[in-house]
Amino acid sequence: MITLYGVAISNYYNKIKFALMEKDIAFIEEFTPPSQNEDLLQRSPLGKIPFIKTSDGYLSESQAILEYLEDAFPEHPLYPVDVYERGKCREFIQHLELNVELIARRLYGEALFGSSVPQETKDEVRTKLDTGLKGLAKLLKLSPYALGDSFSSADIVAWPHLQLVGFATQKIYGENLVTTHIPGIEAYMQLIESRPHAQIVSADRAKALETFFSSK
Repeated sequence: MITLYGVAISNYYNKIKFALMEKDIAFIEEFTPPSQNEDLLQRSPLGKIPFIKTSDGYLSESQAILEYLEDAFPEHPLYPVDVYERGKCREFIQHLELNVELIARRLYGEALFGSSVPQETKDEVRTKLDTGLKGLAKLLKLSPYALGDSFSSADIVAWPHLQLVGFATQKIYGENLVTTHIPGIEAYMQLIESRPHAQIVSADRAKALETFFSSK
């Protein structure tokens, strides 16, 4: 039994939760916010979430977790069998997380939590996101899934990240940069959101957000 630690407002947590359900892996969730508490640092070296507990010990960093799940539970694969296509899937995920989501994260304080982001930062992020999303559009196939006709880990990662990046950019710039730079992305997002497991993740995230903001 896998234990998933984290909070359901995190897109990285939801990436792993989505994968666990799509792969039909038994798991339980334990609400665990990020912390520098020594007990948490023994399980996640930087106190980050998500992390998981396996029969062999703890594992942190969402992409390492995603690939571990693929290796440890080969049923219901989320990566292509072909070596090149598998590499393209990893390329897509790395590009999305490093050149899009990581950049957009600098906006989340204002877009989600009400703090203020300097205009200089917003301008810098806008330029980098324009570049990153244009690059991502070149990798996407949307036929109908992110990289072709099969649902894969690319979709597991793209859905929560692009959803949040789109929300944040709409909030900050009055324009959803995801839809601006990726033609056809709305239909793709609707396709993923039609999956039962995506609907569960969305509902749980909504509940977690409601709880979070009501406590502020």
